[in-house]
Amino acid sequence: MRVSDKYFDEIFDFLGQWDMASKCGLKITDVESKKIVVVTELYQDNPGTSVTYAGGSLFKQICDKKGFDTNNVIYIECNPNTNSKLSFYDEEFFQVTFDNENGNFINPQYKQLSKEEVKKYIPEF
Repeated sequence: MRVSDKYFDEIFDFLGQWDMASKCGLKITDVESKKIVVVTELYQDNPGTSVTYAGGSLFKQICDKKGFDTNNVIYIECNPNTNSKLSFYDEEFFQVTFDNENGNFINPQYKQLSKEEVKKYIPEF
C-alpha cells in the first residue's frame, strides 16, 4: 500500500516513540502569513511511529528543524487515500493543536477538516 507523492513534497525523518527512527510525508505552504505544515502517514514506508502517535514531539521536531515559530504554524495530519476497501484508509485531514507546557507539546486536540477547509490551506487538494 503505497502513498501517492501528491500528498507530500519531502520525506521527513523523525524520532518517534522510544527514539525509534520514523518517517512521514511533509508538505509546507504559506497561507495568510502562517506556515501550513501537513504531515502524512506513509504506512508501509514508515519503519517506526505513526504521525498520530508522535503528535507533539513530531510537531516540535519539524518546527525546530525548519526554524518555524510554533505560534505561527497550522499543523495538519493527513491520512491519505490508499484506494483500499477499508474505510480507515480513506482520505482524512485533521488540524491538530497542542498545549505548550514548557516547550513540550501535549494534549493534542483534533478538528477534522472539510474538503473546503483543506483547499483553503492546500489549494492543490
